[in-house]
Amino acid sequence: MRSNRATVRAGVSMAATLPMLAGALALGIPAAHAADHSGRGALAGTKPAWATAKADKGATSNGAQVNARVYLAGRDAAGLAAYAKAVADPSSPMYGKYLSAKQTQARFGATKAQVAAVKSWLKSAGLKVTSVTPHYIAVSGDVAAAEKAFGTQLHDFAKGSRTYRAPARTASVPEGLKGSVLTVTGLDNAPHKANHKDQLPPPDAVFKNAGPFSSYYGSNTASTLPSAYGQKIPYAVQGYTGKQLRAAYGAGTYTGEGVRIAITDAYASPTIALDAANYAKKHGDAAWKTGRLHQVLPKNYTKTKECGAAGWYGEETLDVEAVHAVAPNADVTYVGASSCYDDDLLDSLSKIVDNHLADIVSNSWGDIEANQTPDLAAAYDQVFQFGAVEGIGFYFSSGDNGDEVANTGTKQVDTPANSAWVTAVGGTSLAVGKGDKYLWETGWGTDKATLSADGKSWTDFPGAYTSGAGGGTSRTVPQPYYQKGVVPKALATANNAEGNRVVPDIAAIADPNTGFLVGQTQTFPDGSQQYSEYRIGGTSLAAPVIAAVQALAQEARGGKAIGFANPTIYSKYGSKLYHDVVDQPTGKELAVARVDYVNGFDATGGLSVSVRSLGKDSSLKAVKGYDDVTGVGSPANGYVTSYRRH
Repeated sequence: MRSNRATVRAGVSMAATLPMLAGALALGIPAAHAADHSGRGALAGTKPAWATAKADKGATSNGAQVNARVYLAGRDAAGLAAYAKAVADPSSPMYGKYLSAKQTQARFGATKAQVAAVKSWLKSAGLKVTSVTPHYIAVSGDVAAAEKAFGTQLHDFAKGSRTYRAPARTASVPEGLKGSVLTVTGLDNAPHKANHKDQLPPPDAVFKNAGPFSSYYGSNTASTLPSAYGQKIPYAVQGYTGKQLRAAYGAGTYTGEGVRIAITDAYASPTIALDAANYAKKHGDAAWKTGRLHQVLPKNYTKTKECGAAGWYGEETLDVEAVHAVAPNADVTYVGASSCYDDDLLDSLSKIVDNHLADIVSNSWGDIEANQTPDLAAAYDQVFQFGAVEGIGFYFSSGDNGDEVANTGTKQVDTPANSAWVTAVGGTSLAVGKGDKYLWETGWGTDKATLSADGKSWTDFPGAYTSGAGGGTSRTVPQPYYQKGVVPKALATANNAEGNRVVPDIAAIADPNTGFLVGQTQTFPDGSQQYSEYRIGGTSLAAPVIAAVQALAQEARGGKAIGFANPTIYSKYGSKLYHDVVDQPTGKELAVARVDYVNGFDATGGLSVSVRSLGKDSSLKAVKGYDDVTGVGSPANGYVTSYRRH
């Protein structure tokens, strides 16, 4: 399971053909502003690629309303990126010399004069300033005012069966403000107005797994079911718990004591504190210490129906319980966004950075790269760079649809995991045996075939692809320096001879067929709300597991922040500190048997029996060395303690 903001971004296709990043560091310095024929500074990427002459339906009504954000470049955008790189690089003399949030803002944030000048310009065009933050100035007004401010015309464009507003030419700013404005968002593809009276809905309908189960990998063989790959296969595990995951990834005696982890998602589960406490008690995790679970929530929630708010409760529950299971003494702060839109998710990330709420941030949400526009990429990267300067590391799930071809028809990676400034977390199928012994991992990718009517064979074995860890080569993000010499050239140059960013960086358990057990209050058929448990997976699981492992590593190094971890993660490549994950670790094809309730709750609707093959991730392959399913691999014994030396 991985929450996807794509459902509300209306599939902004082809945006990936535009350059997201530029700069000597190949690490996301915003592209320079180009001067257009009027002498103004163009804001690259503000005209979406789908806004073509053929799709143009004419000018948008002058009276239509626009809500936009003008992101501030700060006083030294190039210096910010350079400093962020230096403090994250173990070979740099600046390594680990982080600044406080206040120092970072004072050194790289926008000056009062810049803010005043940008506000004055926006107001002079007839726009109303609705809010000012350290990162952006939000404005509202009619189309005529927006066109005047940004030197463009807003037209309506057909895209699929719908029509969206977008700039007919790249937006721009006055010459004197080129160095003050990073980008503007909201001119294109604006959805309907949010209803600020939205309330959070009750939990989703109950979901339960049917048995039989294995308690650990291979403990219960499906002897009465047909063989697969010439052998009898085990039933899927009921769901691993913290003890098994801590053993698999070399936690040792570390617990994350003294380390702060933040989790971002949209909305907030109304039962999270009770559910997390119940789960820890039932499964032998350390009890939550008083004051160790915090929530930072918005005043109002919006777009709850559009975003499926109740569906995000399970996401938060998974993230919180997985972090605590692996790092039971870490301090956890959940930061909920008011919706699943980029602006609101960016606000959540900014809250963490501006107030330094944590050193490690787990994020289990994303979208396809084709839906990412350069203006949003620049806004995200700026937040990630501010975080890196402060010693904050961001961890993003790589996606649950493999190469995305089955999902979108186009081979692509997910975003923000594609950013060169975050740690992209891929996924594995994990086998933990008797006595919590680590057996092996494969790359997560699943083929599914169902039991035939006579029960004697698997229909169309091995069946159809269902899901798998996201990965591959970005079309828009240049190769960051830390991947050079590690990522195979064939992967790096798949979309660009100069080399691009490849996802993921590191990996952990994700396959729901070898997944994690979570406990959550759900709505039962009789309308009651009760705590129940189910097995779950996805790179939504991998991201908080890796975030928790990093908390253990931070504790091991005496509590000093790891910060942006990729340079350090890649510096350990090729060592025994990682499990080098491959798709057939035993030399044979692997599969598990799974039994599900047809109605998702009980046997009254019947049972569905299937075989799930492991290590079948679309066109992506987990091979020896770095690969685009698991990155450098998963943490092994010694990984956590290796941070003592950094």
